[in-house]
Amino acid sequence: MVRTLNPKLAQSVALSTRTTAIPGTRPTDHARGMTIAFCGVLAISFDALLVRLADAGQWEVVFWRGWLIFAALAVVSVVRGEAVSLPASRRGRLAIAVAVLLMGGNTALFVLSVSNTAAANTVVILAAAPFFAALFSWLLLREAVRRRTWIAIVAAMTGVVVVCAGGLQVGTWLGDFYAVLLAICLGGALTLLRRYPGVGRIPVVCASGAVAGLLAWPFAEPLGLGLQSYAALGVMGLLQMPLAMVLMATATRYLPSPEVSLFLLLETVLGPVWVWLVLDEGIPLLTLYGGAVVLATVAIHSWLALRDEA
Repeated sequence: MVRTLNPKLAQSVALSTRTTAIPGTRPTDHARGMTIAFCGVLAISFDALLVRLADAGQWEVVFWRGWLIFAALAVVSVVRGEAVSLPASRRGRLAIAVAVLLMGGNTALFVLSVSNTAAANTVVILAAAPFFAALFSWLLLREAVRRRTWIAIVAAMTGVVVVCAGGLQVGTWLGDFYAVLLAICLGGALTLLRRYPGVGRIPVVCASGAVAGLLAWPFAEPLGLGLQSYAALGVMGLLQMPLAMVLMATATRYLPSPEVSLFLLLETVLGPVWVWLVLDEGIPLLTLYGGAVVLATVAIHSWLALRDEA
């Protein structure tokens, strides 16, 4: 999501012209990858709920979310020996810098969206981010896009329009607008990172956390929160997001991208469910309709890509 999911993983949700299977994986590796991917998606599915439970101003949440993710992933990078590798060219370094800025903005936009609309709206619209990545890859990287991907892009955008139409009716259009910006920015960041696959993803997301913290600094009052707020923010920034990041990054070693993308659909389903179970927040009717279109589109497209790899 921000999302701060592994960018290489999310961008390759079977949307480019071709996907490649993971060579040399054994059945036990496949089962391990499925287990790891499920645990990673389960962890990140609590994201919207934790933002709600923080019960704090949106900029305070962005501030602590950003800086805690930065601190946690900095430790993870050191423990895992993640080298900060940058492209040799100035243009490449500029592209990575822009990607970091976009991902920092994603962290803020996710919180702003969840704070101003139904959690279901945010995660459904965010599910369309890989299609924006495919569109940007066509525009910026000159990658050919298959006909079925163009059809999927149109279908997913139709679902997003339906969700946003519901937001206009009930006055949550601002949160939906933030979610659309989130999906667009994430798609742009993923496209830039795809151009430079040798750049370590976890250090990039780590740096983006600092960007989000700096962005929120002028607007936040981070030291005036209650104990519940600090507890929810601590779980989110120090445990939930770093754990999800590491698990999803590890899963891509054992599973092809289209298969991982099918697991990612669970987050779109589970996220609103947790908010409903804990906080009794309903799902708008048009969000159900639009979400069904988006989820079906991603699922079918990913299944077709996975079938091609078989």
